[in-house]
Amino acid sequence: MGLFNRKGSKAASDAVSVTSEASRTTSNIHSLPPNKPINGSSAVPHPPAFDVPLPPPPDPNHDPAAYLRSIYAVRERSKLIHEKAKQNQLVHFDVDSSKFGETAAYLVSIIKRDFAPDYHTIPPHGRWQHFEVGGRARIDQLLTSWPSRVDAQERTRRLLDLFLVSVLLDAGAGNQWSYKSKESGRIYRRSEGLAIASLEMFKAGYFSGDPTEPYQVNAAGLNRLSPGQLAIGLQVSDANPIAGLEGRVGLLARLAEALENPEYFGSTSRPGNILGQAKRLIVPDFLLSHPATQTSSVSVITIPTLWDALTHGLASIWPSSRTQIGGVSLGDAWPCSSMPSPPRAQPWESIVPFHKLTQWLCYSLMAPMTRLLNIQFAGVELLTGLPEYRNGGLLIDTGLVTLKATESKRGLDAYKHNAMVKGQPSMEVVPLFSAEDDVVVEWRALTIGFLDDLLVEVNRILKLEGSNKLSLAQMLEAGSWKVSGQQYASYHELRTDIQKGRSRACGSVTTKY
Repeated sequence: MGLFNRKGSKAASDAVSVTSEASRTTSNIHSLPPNKPINGSSAVPHPPAFDVPLPPPPDPNHDPAAYLRSIYAVRERSKLIHEKAKQNQLVHFDVDSSKFGETAAYLVSIIKRDFAPDYHTIPPHGRWQHFEVGGRARIDQLLTSWPSRVDAQERTRRLLDLFLVSVLLDAGAGNQWSYKSKESGRIYRRSEGLAIASLEMFKAGYFSGDPTEPYQVNAAGLNRLSPGQLAIGLQVSDANPIAGLEGRVGLLARLAEALENPEYFGSTSRPGNILGQAKRLIVPDFLLSHPATQTSSVSVITIPTLWDALTHGLASIWPSSRTQIGGVSLGDAWPCSSMPSPPRAQPWESIVPFHKLTQWLCYSLMAPMTRLLNIQFAGVELLTGLPEYRNGGLLIDTGLVTLKATESKRGLDAYKHNAMVKGQPSMEVVPLFSAEDDVVVEWRALTIGFLDDLLVEVNRILKLEGSNKLSLAQMLEAGSWKVSGQQYASYHELRTDIQKGRSRACGSVTTKY
C-alpha cells in the first residue's frame, strides 16, 4: 500500500500509472544550464575506500525479517530478477538487450553535456542538489545566515532535521501542483518544488515547537502541524491541489511519535540528534559513539550503522499493512511471482525488498555530515540505484524493457475504470497498476540490476578507471535520474534522423517508501 495518494481521490490511493516519462518532464530541472558546481559546494571528491570491517548480513534462515529489512537484501534479492531479465525470461516485461548499449550511450551524452571533463565534480545523488534548483546555493546561503556561535555539529544537526523532513514530504505531488518561491518568485514543481517548499517552511519555523528556535524539526512542532497549516505552507488550494495532503500530515505525526525515542533522537526529539548530542544533553551520541564507528583522525561511520539507525529509529512511521514475516512489517518489500516460491522455497524467498525511501534518506543525510564535519562512510557500495519512475522510466523510454501486451491491456482497462471516477485524469490513456502489483514489483527489481550494469558501461565509455570511476550515486545524479523520455526522443532523432513518436514508459511508483 502507498503512503500517499498520488491521485485526487480515494479510489486511486495506491495507483501507479504507466505513462511516458516525457509527460513527467520537470521543466525546472531539464531546462537549466549545465549543472556545474556552485561556489564549490557541489565539488565532492570520489569517496575514499576505508579499511573498516562491515558487519555480516543477518542470516535469513535464522531471522528472515531482519534479513529482508537489511540493506544487504536489496541487491541480493533483486539480482534474481535481474538474471531473468538478462535472459528475457521475465513475467511481465520483454527485454531487448540490443538497446543496452544505446541506453548507456545516452546516459554518457547527458553526463558529458553537463560535466565533461570535470567528472570528479559530480556530487553524489541526494536532497542537497534539489535545494539548489535554479542555480541558487540555498543551503550555503542558509549556513551563512546563522551566527558564528552556532557550531559545526549544531549546523549539521539542523541540516539533518531539514533533509529528513524534506525527504519524507517528497512524495508524488501530482501533475497540477506547483510552488511559487516566496524568496525568488520562481515556480517549481514535483520533487524540486517540494524541496523549496520544505526549505522555506523550515526557515519559517513550521516544524519547530520552539518559536525562539525556528531552524529545527522536533516532535512538538510536528505534533502541532495541522492539515490546514501544511496546506498553507505548501500553497495548496482548490486551484493548486496536491496529492496526498492528509497522508503527509499523518506521516509527520508518526514521525513525531518516532522522535520521542531518546535512544536515537535524544531528549529534544530532533532527527539531527541521531548524529550526536550537544554536551549539555544527558543522552550520549548514537552514530558517532557507535561501536562500529571509527574515530581516529577522521570519523568513519558504516552504512549498516546508519541504516540500522534509520530502520529502527523510524520503524513506527511505516504502515503496519505492509508485507509481514512472522508478524514483523517489512516496509518497502513485496512478493513477486518472478521470485522463488513455496513449496520449493521458504516463504521469505518470494519477497523482494527495495527500501527506497530509507536509501534516499541515506544518500541525502550523508552529505551534510561529510561536508560540514568531514565524516566519511564505509560500505556506500551497499546502496543501490533507487527503483523509482525516473530511473525505471529510462529503461522503457530507451526500449530496453517493454511491457508485455497482456499486461498493457490489463493496465489500460484499469486506467479506463479509474478515469470514470470524478476528479481523476482521463485525457492521456495509459496503463495503471497498484503499487503492490506484480508488474510494478518486477519493474522496480530489474531497475536496480540494470542500473548496476549501466554504471559499469558508462565508466567504460568514459574511460574512467580506479578512483576516477563514477560511483553509482554520481551516475544517478548526473545521468539516470535527470533524464526524460522527451530528452531521449530528441537524442534518438538526432542519431537516426527519423521522427519518433513518444515512447510508452512505466511511470512513477509515486508513493514514496
